[in-house]
Amino acid sequence: MPGHGAGTVGAMTKKSLVLGLLLLTTACAGQSTATGAAAGPGLPAVLFLGDSVAAGEALPLAAAFEAGGVEFTSIASDGGGNVVGPFAEENWKTLPDQITAARPTVVVYQLTTYDWGSQAEQEAAYGRLLTTVTRAGAELVLVTTPPIRPDDFYRPHLAELAHAPDAARAVAAAGKATVLDARAVWGDTYQQVRDGKADRSADGIHTCPQGAARFTGWLLRELARLHPGFTPPAATEWANTGWSADKHFTGC
Repeated sequence: MPGHGAGTVGAMTKKSLVLGLLLLTTACAGQSTATGAAAGPGLPAVLFLGDSVAAGEALPLAAAFEAGGVEFTSIASDGGGNVVGPFAEENWKTLPDQITAARPTVVVYQLTTYDWGSQAEQEAAYGRLLTTVTRAGAELVLVTTPPIRPDDFYRPHLAELAHAPDAARAVAAAGKATVLDARAVWGDTYQQVRDGKADRSADGIHTCPQGAARFTGWLLRELARLHPGFTPPAATEWANTGWSADKHFTGC
């Protein structure tokens, strides 16, 4: 959708700032709701799903998982990537085959800014995703989306987005899935600047390199908690590998 995908390269791409912040925040503990997810040894392969917010976060995640010896695939999509709401049925035409082809151990779906619909519709979609992931021999981890500063495009859908985490938790409570509450990373409201540096894009939706790095460190720790055989790589192994100059980071 226009205005809500990737943009031009932001003015600030100082990778050392990403590393500096990440080293200061590695001790942060995340809040999560786990229901029935298996915690097996190691973490062979991770598949990441979501919208353009997730596509930006996938950049440091790819570097970190490579450093940690984990096969990582992202099919996060600009202007979509959702399993409920607009374009969801189009996405479902290819999503099951994409999940199967990736042969993941864990599928991480970050709830998207397009997960519109009633709570019942959201629960049905997340349940469908859980069934699909389970049939592929993987486990599902649902991650709440970062809070946004809505524009005219998103404002009519705020109530729908607000109950999406409850829908995810309802599905996790009834099946073999995990919900991770990303408020541990972002807080309850959109915050563009953190520790004096750009953390979220000025567009009110996306992340900046600093925020994406903080999210990566948090998600690695959460996955290590679920899979004790997985040891997250040190930030020094992935934070300064060039990903922060990517065009997904705009308004930073």
